[in-house]
Amino acid sequence: MGRILALDVGDVRIGLAVSDLMGIIANPLETYVRKDFVKDIDYIVNLAKEMEVDTIVSGLPKNLNNQDSLQTQKVREFVDKLEEAWGKKVVFVDERFTTASAQRVLLEGNVRRGDRKKVVDKVAATIILQTYLEIKK
Repeated sequence: MGRILALDVGDVRIGLAVSDLMGIIANPLETYVRKDFVKDIDYIVNLAKEMEVDTIVSGLPKNLNNQDSLQTQKVREFVDKLEEAWGKKVVFVDERFTTASAQRVLLEGNVRRGDRKKVVDKVAATIILQTYLEIKK
């Protein structure tokens, strides 16, 4: 088993989290500020190779009624291109409520508003990854 990389794909930022080598613990990695489609894909593929990632997991934003939204389509399009460049399938995890959960965690940790915006995406990616790790057990 190798590392697992999780993505919280947004229009402006992508939150990134990575597991330990045993695939047990999810750790926040970084918040990547998007540049353009090609550079974003290249960055993630290179990061995955550098970190010896076996699996990439992406949050899939759906509406509360489990229907696809415009953002769902954007994430699917991004993941399709990522799969082409990486050469492997990306696993989707339902990400409803992850950003809200991340905001709550940061509020409870007394993180200042300006600082929350900088880290909320990587915290959301960590929640997505922890969800995947728990489902996999």
